[in-house]
Amino acid sequence: MALTTNSNYSGKSAGFYVSQALRQATSMEYLTMIENIKFKSNIQKMNATGMVMAASCNFTGAGTLALTENVLTPSNRQINTDLCKGDLLDSWEAMQMRAGAGAPPPASFDDYVISYLADIIADDTENTIWNGDTAAPNAAGEWAGFVTSAAAVGILVADATVNDVANAGGAGTAYDATNIIANLQACTAAIPTAVYTKEDLYIYMSPKSYRLYISAISTLGYVNAYSMNRDYDAVFEGIKIAVCTGMSNDVLVAAEKSNLFFGTDLLGDQTSIRLMDMSTLDGSDNIRVVAKYSGGVQVGIGADTVLVS
Repeated sequence: MALTTNSNYSGKSAGFYVSQALRQATSMEYLTMIENIKFKSNIQKMNATGMVMAASCNFTGAGTLALTENVLTPSNRQINTDLCKGDLLDSWEAMQMRAGAGAPPPASFDDYVISYLADIIADDTENTIWNGDTAAPNAAGEWAGFVTSAAAVGILVADATVNDVANAGGAGTAYDATNIIANLQACTAAIPTAVYTKEDLYIYMSPKSYRLYISAISTLGYVNAYSMNRDYDAVFEGIKIAVCTGMSNDVLVAAEKSNLFFGTDLLGDQTSIRLMDMSTLDGSDNIRVVAKYSGGVQVGIGADTVLVS
């Protein structure tokens, strides 16, 4: 019996699937999400000076309030591809035959294809948040990441107000267990005083950098690495650590979650995933997949962030 897939996920239902795929990216937990951006969103910044003065009986104007803004413009992205049902069918059938009385109900083939695409979308989103688009970095219609990629300048790099800190081991020196703590200390020392005590302050690092940090403190005897479990709160000198799989190694960022933004139109009408069985149209055994979503990142106040690179 031939397998036939007749499915067309679109609109609000498809938005749910895309939302789930994007939110699997580990960095999402540590960024401020702005949804329903159709074109762009202005992140407004206020800077007040000289507002407070000694009281008097008269009204005496004093101080200035400057309002500036950074613009977050999400870029539209898509997946257009044909998937042969035969390439996926064996794995899908294996899922239906999982042993055990408590095995969950089998997923539909459509759900399997969507979950297959979810990993692709999540990986792309996570990488682009930090590194920008690798095919055409910073080009029109592409993302500019927070830091950098091979041929692009990232948002934090280009912002002259960001507190830039040199690699403690020298430019181009790879992090290792002997210098990771020195780099972390250099990062925390550069955090502005007003930001240092904020509840949502994080040090962002790659999984490799975090592993080196655990190795370093284990060697120093500060923690028994073998007793650490999922309940362990990753911190450095009291500052929470955000482990982001998309970050490049040998880079650290210190910032408030409320100061790093990810913008998208996940709930918009254009957000959709469509699976189209082509067998009834051209006789092939292909499923045509069309996925559309959007995303972009921006920093609020560059002077409140630290970049070690």
